[in-house]
Amino acid sequence: MNTPLLQLQGVAKRFTLHHQNQLALPVFDGVELSVSPGECVVLDGASGLGKSTLLKLIYSNYRASAGRITLHLPGRSPVEVTEATPREMVRLRRDTIGYVSQFLRVIPRVPALDVVAEPLAEDAGDDPAALEAARAEARRWLERLRIPERLWHLPPATFSGGEQQRINIARNMIKPKPLLLLDEPTASLDAANTRTVIELIREATARGAALVGIFHDADVGAAVATRRVNVADFRSPA
Repeated sequence: MNTPLLQLQGVAKRFTLHHQNQLALPVFDGVELSVSPGECVVLDGASGLGKSTLLKLIYSNYRASAGRITLHLPGRSPVEVTEATPREMVRLRRDTIGYVSQFLRVIPRVPALDVVAEPLAEDAGDDPAALEAARAEARRWLERLRIPERLWHLPPATFSGGEQQRINIARNMIKPKPLLLLDEPTASLDAANTRTVIELIREATARGAALVGIFHDADVGAAVATRRVNVADFRSPA
């Protein structure tokens, strides 16, 4: 069996409600989950069970209350996300962990083309040829996700919800990374763009990325899943 790229062992999460006498709100307890390269693990379960919280734990937007979240990267020592410093997490997010959230967060007035190209442009540094290659790749992604060329030089804050989500997908998938987290990436998309995102997800698993995803559309989840996990199995007792 392949060594998992992502491994969660005994992971728990509790939120403390500071304005309610430090009341502890348990979410997960004893999460055990492994994801190997080439897998797309779809998280199932009703709304409110904490599927997005689990992705945020892996991405370190939230800190786990207990347990270990480990990345096994080829040629490197295991990386403990639960112990990573902010500086280390910046590097992991730049090179290792992609995250397509439900919301696009960008700097105002930056054109859509530059928003999408930025992950590649960061690696290009001051090399003019590499910067132009980054922009050319961004154009290809914008075309594939059906963003009209007349919008490329406008800031995405002015776009519709579906257009913003396609910019979000392009920006966070343009640079291939070993681990990709997907939080309802097709929620605002029409049928044609949903099919394109399914293709992109399948391409990512084919190149050996490990994916963990949440999909409100059951048909999309079924189309991309190599394995399904019910988050209800991780819920703390009431």
